[in-house]
Amino acid sequence: MAQASAAAALRRLRRPRDPSAALLSSRLHFCFPSSTSAEELHRPHQPKGRGASTTTTSSPSTIDKAALLPHSSAATASSESTPASQSQLLHFIKSAFGTLEGQNHCWLNATNGSWKTFNQEGIYLALLYESCEALDSHGKHSAAFGRLKYLQQRYSHLNVFAMQYGSDISSLAAQSQAVRTIMKEYITFPILLSDKDFTNMTNGACYFLFEGSKDHALITKLDGEPELVIRGMEGFSALSAEPSENVIDSGVPWQKEEVVKEPYVGSFRNMLLYHPGCVSVDEDGDHIFISDSNHHRIIISNSDGMILDSIGSSPGFEDGEFESAKLLHPAASFYHAAEDCLYIVDSENHAVRKADFGRRILETVYPVFNKKGSDIWSWIVDKLGFTKEDTSKREDVLNIQDIDADSVVFPWHLLQISEDDLLVADRNFETAWILRMSIGEKQDSVRGRAGVMELCQQMINERRALLKDVHMNGSSGDKEHSNLLEKIPCNDLVSSISRFEKCIVFCDTDGQRVLKYDLDTKDTSNIHFTNLGILGLPYWFVCPLERVSTWGHSVGQFQEHSRKVNVLPGRCNINISVDIPVDTELAAPLVESCIWRQVRGSGAEIADSDGQDTTSEKVGIAQQWYDEIDNLAFSEAAEEPAVHKGDDKPADESHRDQKSVQFTCAINVSPGTCELVASAALYLKIDRTKAEHQDQKAAIKRILQCHGREEHVGVELLTENRGDARDLVIMKPVHLRLRMDCADHPAGTTNKETISTESSLDISISLE
Repeated sequence: MAQASAAAALRRLRRPRDPSAALLSSRLHFCFPSSTSAEELHRPHQPKGRGASTTTTSSPSTIDKAALLPHSSAATASSESTPASQSQLLHFIKSAFGTLEGQNHCWLNATNGSWKTFNQEGIYLALLYESCEALDSHGKHSAAFGRLKYLQQRYSHLNVFAMQYGSDISSLAAQSQAVRTIMKEYITFPILLSDKDFTNMTNGACYFLFEGSKDHALITKLDGEPELVIRGMEGFSALSAEPSENVIDSGVPWQKEEVVKEPYVGSFRNMLLYHPGCVSVDEDGDHIFISDSNHHRIIISNSDGMILDSIGSSPGFEDGEFESAKLLHPAASFYHAAEDCLYIVDSENHAVRKADFGRRILETVYPVFNKKGSDIWSWIVDKLGFTKEDTSKREDVLNIQDIDADSVVFPWHLLQISEDDLLVADRNFETAWILRMSIGEKQDSVRGRAGVMELCQQMINERRALLKDVHMNGSSGDKEHSNLLEKIPCNDLVSSISRFEKCIVFCDTDGQRVLKYDLDTKDTSNIHFTNLGILGLPYWFVCPLERVSTWGHSVGQFQEHSRKVNVLPGRCNINISVDIPVDTELAAPLVESCIWRQVRGSGAEIADSDGQDTTSEKVGIAQQWYDEIDNLAFSEAAEEPAVHKGDDKPADESHRDQKSVQFTCAINVSPGTCELVASAALYLKIDRTKAEHQDQKAAIKRILQCHGREEHVGVELLTENRGDARDLVIMKPVHLRLRMDCADHPAGTTNKETISTESSLDISISLE
């Protein structure tokens, strides 16, 4: 029904477009039009006033602030904000540079001390808004941050940040607003909190552009002409819209950094789910598809919560097998039963991906670009930089300066409107695009909230009916979850709730969980996930050698356990015992897929730690490496174990009473120095005896080892939205660095005789 309604609305909206209107809506309007109706967006352009025409030929240093404000308020701008007040605002912002926290300010989301890089020579663009201001009407809040993210991607040398002012920096409400925005909008730039009130100076929320070494600034309202901001920035010689040196050509018309920046909320991302933004279902196959957005993966479970599979390994943009493919903040999804494929909106990559369950391959549907070979030789040639790309075959890859007004940017919602067409819309329903699945081409676009809402109205009504069912028919003791559903914005409702068999499944992003409302019993409960080992070791738990220089901070926030021992040459069996923290219990047993090991130096890991006796012959490390390559080349792939449904037999809960876990590692050690680096992920819950809310909150902070403001505020948000946190699953990292010094082989009866030994080491680790 929703498909038919959307198709009919699309036919009504497909009318010839005015070329002048398309031109006027270029630049940032193509990405985030202001909150107006479709008619207003295509209204004939009116000549600008005298003040506005002056800005067309002025340099950034002479542009008058009144001309940068919307035309309706330009006449009164001088009375509301004088040059003196602008100077005070600029002086305050510059005084906050280089200081994480001061008497009147503090920085949030300052990944790797990004606030330290702000200096007096850079070009800065800030989004200024009042604390607890109602920017969310018609998606204004999301659109404002979206523009800022777009400009950050376009101008590699532009310093971008947001400033939230007008509330006590120690206020939980103000900090919660900022942290919620960071997680929801996937903000990677810093946010400056200030207790000063700049309302009269800024005339409400606005963009603030300035050069660090000068005292002038440009101001434009959120719904003002975006061309003014771009023209002001392009006047600075320090800025260029060309891609920076570290940009990877990923086939999408946006800059991609080799190391993807992520929001910084400390260890708060160690939750099992981190901002589960969207959910879709396959009722016939008993599958629930959960977009674990800030973990950059799609989790697939059955109705009982047993995790069956996972798509996505780490943030980025890369096709391939489910275990190695990369997504960046995935959003809505749609299961196509005939193809046995899941279509996924890859929001921050501005793309639509397709997961083929038959081949277990993730590939890109839109944008279309030259496909590279998937064999190992093609991978090696590509990494060495020898790939010759045929630019004539690239159908939809545009230069960053040539993005047309209909480019797909920050998509969020997904709806099938015909057998071969998908409707993709941004989060605020300001812009929608029609994509042809079979060829991966954009067929049409609809601009303006009124037009897009008409396309999606039937689907929105269906979601509202589900919401009404929960609210009207829910049990009297279930008001907590009913109130929670009422808080879901209409913009997010379309993709965050779904009917599944005799249940209604919906996401709670603040509570980091997925809930299920039973239509028969009228009760709402959390989905308790099992078989967590399928998810493997989280990408941020490990710091491989090749990424030490750029990703070292990922491990730096965790406690590392270092040991140093002396060993004899030969086989060394290492038994590692880890004591879990007090007031916790294991949510799942530790399995091999959640353990990562790496041996460096004069040692080599023995693949089968429980395997056969090792030969007494001394084998060099280089030869061992070649032997392992040969074994990999000629060995047959092991068959994957069959997946059983959770109802087949009761789950083994014996692990919940364990107070420690063990894992092993076997190493062949040669004379010299070697190092074992091991990481493991423990899935923990709060002890079932902790019934008090405050005790649960304290336990969560202790497990996460909260230090920064973002972590404490995140826990407050989490516990505020969960009545009982004892079912919360937290990933606890274990990091061991064991250095082994090995002496020469013991002397034999002859000079040619080599004596190897076999020894054992017991290593104990406490996570307290």
